[in-house]
Amino acid sequence: MVNGADRRVFLVGLGTHGDILPVIALGAALRGRGAEVRLAAPAPFRSLAARAGLAFHAIGTEADFARVVGQPALWRPVRGARAMLEAVAAATEPTYRWLEAQARPGTDRVVASTLALGARVAQERLGLSLTTLHLMPMLVESRIAPPRLPGLPLPGLLPARLRHALGRGADRFVLGPAALPPLNAFRAGLGLAPVKRLRHWWHSPERVLLTVPDWYAPPQADWPAQLTQVGFPLADTYGDAEDLAPDLAAFLRAGPAPLVFTYGSAMSGAQAFFATAAEVCRLSGRRGLLLAGRADEIPADLPPGVRHVPYAPLSRLLPACAALIHHGGVGTVAQALAAGCPQLIVPVAFDHADEAQRVVRLGVGASLGRWRFTARRARRAIEALVGSAAVAQACREVQVLMRSENGVAGACEAIDGAAPGGG
Repeated sequence: MVNGADRRVFLVGLGTHGDILPVIALGAALRGRGAEVRLAAPAPFRSLAARAGLAFHAIGTEADFARVVGQPALWRPVRGARAMLEAVAAATEPTYRWLEAQARPGTDRVVASTLALGARVAQERLGLSLTTLHLMPMLVESRIAPPRLPGLPLPGLLPARLRHALGRGADRFVLGPAALPPLNAFRAGLGLAPVKRLRHWWHSPERVLLTVPDWYAPPQADWPAQLTQVGFPLADTYGDAEDLAPDLAAFLRAGPAPLVFTYGSAMSGAQAFFATAAEVCRLSGRRGLLLAGRADEIPADLPPGVRHVPYAPLSRLLPACAALIHHGGVGTVAQALAAGCPQLIVPVAFDHADEAQRVVRLGVGASLGRWRFTARRARRAIEALVGSAAVAQACREVQVLMRSENGVAGACEAIDGAAPGGG
């Protein structure tokens, strides 16, 4: 147990809701275990951090965040990586300066998400104790079982070592040119040597937490020795609502289980996806829920029985639904697994194609490429999922596995075990 009077935990999270909510859930749990917790994250998450009782430091402004997530390039496989890393580079020095001013080497702990590069610099320059928090298996390289990278639809029959070698081209031609010049310029000003490969350096040499269970991403012999796996950190109730709105709960009770369509909390340019979603519901005669924070993403005229919902916690919603159709974010995948809900993934960028591949291997879902996501194809895929006894059985089996673990509690145990000075 952590003594909050003596130990402080500094959390750093960068990204959108799917990246930040698990960090907030972790902070709330650590606070419940007696730690004093401080969180640095993008400005729009201030109110959610306050609701969880966490001291908050804003990285950037709300306008900065809106500008980043509003870029159409962000939601493309290769250009999205470049756009994301430009935003990451802008956050590196503010993160470092916050830790430099407040965290105490040898006493405090820092837990930082993958892209909080300023925390990794602070570990090297200031001697802070750092645990790197990876929310998705794509972030861990392997020659034995290489993850599927966005924009590289390599055939599965290709030897693993060759797929890994081709994937490393992303370091040389995409990740490196976007991230390393500003990172290394900042490091040079601190007297630190340049980083050569981002995907190797971003692992803390002390402790790495990968928050996906081993049945979802089997551990590999060439993973970092300091890596610990825990379960999924289910955190949707730390979002904009803890429960279903009364009118939504009434809608669920009033008819057959609906289809749920979502393209992530920050996705822009999803009009085509939701237009197809509405047409799928019309063709199939099924009810539907279109989850989108922005009303301008939703068609003006929806078929009968189809509703737009700005936000709903998936853990409360999905148990009453027939299937989930979504982009493939790992947090959304995990919520569907926990609910025993079949899922159709339409990958966009980042880890989405890798998560889709894992879901298909588990037998609990299917995947359609973004340009193949038409109403008729989607309808056929959804009806095949919903009508399959094998998919239903696989969903039940995975749901049992999900109920046997608590990813947030497991992460707390690992972080407490890594506390400076022992216990």
